Amino acid sequence: MRKIIVSITTIIIFSFAANAQIEEHAIGVRLGGGNYGGGFEASYQYGLGDVNRLELNLGLNSQNGGSYMSLAGVYQWVWNLDAVSDGFNWYAGPGAQLLLFSDATVVGFGCQIGVEYNLNGPADVPLTISLDTRPMFNLVSEGSEFGWGIALGIRYTL
Repeated sequence: MRKIIVSITTIIIFSFAANAQIEEHAIGVRLGGGNYGGGFEASYQYGLGDVNRLELNLGLNSQNGGSYMSLAGVYQWVWNLDAVSDGFNWYAGPGAQLLLFSDATVVGFGCQIGVEYNLNGPADVPLTISLDTRPMFNLVSEGSEFGWGIALGIRYTL
């Protein structure tokens, strides 16, 4: 238990020391595969502060010959990786999703973790490119299922 408390405290202190450049607004797409939550998603990010943001995604997806619509929201902490390059960040945070099938509605809970490169800083181009995963436990009528996939995000920063 002590190791967990020390680890969490270290991460919190590190997050205050390594502030990332968070854009106030970013809009774009998130393209990815996987089960539950893959496919095409329209994506919007809203900066909540210097190190926090909210990401909302509305998606059209298909799986096993069927299609569904998804709505996902994730609260993210963003950290800068200055040692690698200015504008290169990693992020993580908890989230939830709602999947709307033609015959069922599924709710999922999980997280999102990824890396991004913000071209607005070093290259003065208002674009962010990201690669992330969003593992979710989806609550279905028969119990729960685990779903995840890797996605590529491209967003225009406002």
